Amino acid sequence: MALVVQKYGGTSMGTIERIRNVARRVAKTFDAGNDMVVVVSAMSGETNKLVALANDMCEFPDSREYDVLVAAGEQVSVALLSMCLKSMGYKAKSYHGWQVPIITDNSFSKARIEEIPDTKIRADLKEGTIIVVAGFQGVDREGNITTLGRGGSDTSAVAMAAALKADVCEIYTDVDGVYTTDPNICSDAHKIEKISYDEMLELASLGAKVLQIRSVEFAKKYDVDIHVRSSFNDNTGTMVTKEDEEMEAVLVSGIAYDKNEAKIAVMRVPDKPGIAAKILSPLSDANISVDMILQNVSEEGFTDFTFTVTKADFKKALAITKETAKEVEAKEVLTDENISKISIVGVGMRSHAGVATKMFQVLAKENINIQMISTSEIKISVVIDGKYTELAVRVLHDAFGLSGK
Repeated sequence: MALVVQKYGGTSMGTIERIRNVARRVAKTFDAGNDMVVVVSAMSGETNKLVALANDMCEFPDSREYDVLVAAGEQVSVALLSMCLKSMGYKAKSYHGWQVPIITDNSFSKARIEEIPDTKIRADLKEGTIIVVAGFQGVDREGNITTLGRGGSDTSAVAMAAALKADVCEIYTDVDGVYTTDPNICSDAHKIEKISYDEMLELASLGAKVLQIRSVEFAKKYDVDIHVRSSFNDNTGTMVTKEDEEMEAVLVSGIAYDKNEAKIAVMRVPDKPGIAAKILSPLSDANISVDMILQNVSEEGFTDFTFTVTKADFKKALAITKETAKEVEAKEVLTDENISKISIVGVGMRSHAGVATKMFQVLAKENINIQMISTSEIKISVVIDGKYTELAVRVLHDAFGLSGK
């Protein structure tokens, strides 16, 4: 007997019939002799509706009440799936995040999991009960409902698998694995059978929407293998696991893109020690993550300081940055919401030279201007004009030999 954690996303839970399909899949795995913990997202579109209600109510909703509101979608999902399983003759029990409890810090909307006591879950499993847990949500130590950020149900599932020492964590979604790039852009993109935690971390952080980044961080930390699969077929998916020699032989594993960023540039800033901290610290204090950063070479004692944030944080980040710009006596603050981040990822880049040069040459050949550059051992990212996104992805996918496999 194995302990299996399965997670089903919003598309998989999108209608009553799809929830019935999920119930049949869960029952099939349970009937094979496995203990089952199922983590579910809100039905497709429901969280967006709740977010829209909050934004219609006020420009900057109170963070605590915002989490109370948006956590409601998963409450519906766990109840419906549990009802369906019970109607099929199975013992099932729904849990909200606070009932498990999934204990988090108090960073509303971006909470981080600190602890998951397993006593209640294990007791129910011993009784042959299928456990259905609301993803995306938790509770802080003061009893406040918290949420983990968009896509947080992935993190909930992997964290449950780690806490329970599950044999496998299966993430079911509307695609049947991790692809070399978005098949909607490249028709010859192919499914990757096995990918390392580090590569998946980079792809997740760079815009690939198959897995949420913190779920992969949890998986790597606690050595949880993730099997990414489709809930609409029985195909083998992509295994996210430890790096091996076979993975290292591949120069570039995938091309990622992200249109969900905006650029903020603080122009003609006095060039002196501590200016970067002066600009970025207020953003950090507001729990806004900055992605790419560029500081130009100083001229006549002044410099330009440019960075990117998510579009969700853009309005708030801009307001904070304008106040900071006044304090540091910058000339002006410029913005650009029509940008895209394009990235190439592969553990093979650690031992191969010339990858960046090739990337830049390929983009230059298409007259695509590079605005910002960021690198790591296994990743190179560039910011370009958003209108060139699809073209950049296609030419890079082809140039690095990812097409036609």
